[in-house]
Amino acid sequence: MIELLRIKDLALIEDMELEFAPGLNALTGETGAGKSFIVGALNFLTGEKMSADLVRPGALKAVVEALFYLGDDQVILRRELAADTGRSRITINDRLASQESLRDLRPKLLMHVGQHGQQKLLQPAFQAALLDAFLAPDAAHLPADKTDLLHRLSLLSGRIADIENRVRDLEAKREFLEYQRIEIGRVAPVRGEEDELLARKAALAHSKKGRESVARAMDLLASEAGIVRLLADLEREIGAVAAAFPEYAADRETVAATRHTLRDMAQRLRATPLAAAPDDDPDAIEARLFELAQLRRKLKKPLDEIVTLSDDIERNLNFLDVCGLDLAALRREERALCDSLSATLTALSAARGEAAERLSARLKSELSGLGFAPQLDILFEFTPATVYAAPHLSAPLTEDRARILWKPNPGQPAQPLDKIASGGELSRFLLAVTSLRAESEQPTLIFDEVDAGIGGLTLGSVARVFPRKRASKKAGPRSPRMAFSTQPYPELSVWGKKNPRTP
Repeated sequence: MIELLRIKDLALIEDMELEFAPGLNALTGETGAGKSFIVGALNFLTGEKMSADLVRPGALKAVVEALFYLGDDQVILRRELAADTGRSRITINDRLASQESLRDLRPKLLMHVGQHGQQKLLQPAFQAALLDAFLAPDAAHLPADKTDLLHRLSLLSGRIADIENRVRDLEAKREFLEYQRIEIGRVAPVRGEEDELLARKAALAHSKKGRESVARAMDLLASEAGIVRLLADLEREIGAVAAAFPEYAADRETVAATRHTLRDMAQRLRATPLAAAPDDDPDAIEARLFELAQLRRKLKKPLDEIVTLSDDIERNLNFLDVCGLDLAALRREERALCDSLSATLTALSAARGEAAERLSARLKSELSGLGFAPQLDILFEFTPATVYAAPHLSAPLTEDRARILWKPNPGQPAQPLDKIASGGELSRFLLAVTSLRAESEQPTLIFDEVDAGIGGLTLGSVARVFPRKRASKKAGPRSPRMAFSTQPYPELSVWGKKNPRTP
């Protein structure tokens, strides 16, 4: 239950604090007095969005905080809304929290029933979910089991469809894929091969020029008429001159040093790799480059893409060879899941039939106290609806979908709510349904003007029912059942243990 609510700088509210009591709390005020701001603040606090425009003019942020009790556990919620960015900040028991955690907590704290709940009540999905909420305890898991099996079947059928579509696509291209595999296999290109061959070709061209230069240099240096031989002759003659004229001795040493230097150079040139014959065969390199160029022109792709294409072709053709085994395994799994789903649907159909009898009796009891005739009858109509179909199934798997039929007066056939129920009747029906659902869930109930379309003696009947929402045998000592209602009628508000008013 909620014990305390504080709202600060929200819309017209500067700073307000409300205390609530166990049982019915009636929030009264004329239309437009601001009751909806309080309900909106609670919805914002428990996870709904709110526009930054609702922050009070001049304030930096709006703040909503409340104290709840879940059994004996205290839960303090606080949420702030920034005026400039519209972002909110959430804390649960003084610790930062995410909106996801707040949404998970909300069903345990609040059940908000507003005027729009009448339209929700008419939706087939809501009526089906209502019945499932009253399944016997040993059958309560069946809807979740059904959902889980359908989810797994959906994923599995998607995988099967993907494989089948891929098989059809590849089978249509198999002949072309085989042709490409043969053409690529004949050449057997290697990633990066063309660049390597071009580099070797360039090196060969550079090596040829180098070898020619080495040969010419060796001829100039070390041949019979080469520079080294000539310098040796020059050194001998300068030595003879130096014997007669000592001042030429240094010149002889210079010639000797030059000869030794050039002789060493000739030895290095003789040892250089450029002087040896090349290992690569230029004709073989040219032939391979031509072969690769032909393949590129034929397939209209760069060489690296052709290598990638070759890998893809091998993978796709191998897939076609083994996909039959994969499909067979997946279809066996699909059949097993379908068998499980069929058994679950059969059990769920029986459980829903039993729940329909119990819920019909409970609704009749609730509605009889809300001003309906004692002859009121509530029925559930079941119609089969397909939940899964597959080629291997002799018939689609179906479940019984429930729809509420009612007969408010004797002599009338039972009909759907949307055919014969008035606004006031829907309001009372919604009140009865909400009360029954809340018995097990134990949240704080918010009845937001659910008395729409009710008046006169019927309003008095509704007013007498409201006190019954005060207590719950299942509730803990600190969290008895608690509800509050927003409406202008004194017939309802008089039953409240607390009666806050919005001036």
